[in-house]
Amino acid sequence: MSMSDYLEVELRKHLFRTGSFTKPSALWVSLHTAAPDEDASPTNEVTGGSYARVQRDPLDANWTAASATDGNTDNAAAITFPAPTANWGVVTHFGIFDASTSGNLLVIGTITPNKTINNGDPAPAFAIGALDVTFD
Repeated sequence: MSMSDYLEVELRKHLFRTGSFTKPSALWVSLHTAAPDEDASPTNEVTGGSYARVQRDPLDANWTAASATDGNTDNAAAITFPAPTANWGVVTHFGIFDASTSGNLLVIGTITPNKTINNGDPAPAFAIGALDVTFD
């Protein structure tokens, strides 16, 4: 998992300068067929076939508490995307954005193993605890 350039800059301004980073009121999980660019654009994101980002707000009910020793936070609620009505391709990465479309990319993670998602497949999902966000 890595932070986007946008998030890195905002956190540096917040911690070391006079800037203030406002926590997003909503978080949106995305799927990608290759690593998204860290420049905060939604590159390589799945499109079409009923695809839509899934909202999981920054709440204790949606995300586990970060451990003081491993820096890990997981999804505390399942994240289920719409069932595909077209082939989405091989999904290799996830992103977390601050908007349902466009917006600022915050973090990027790898999906292992990669998942081929085709028309008619069941709705792709991250089971509880399956989406790991780790700050090293």
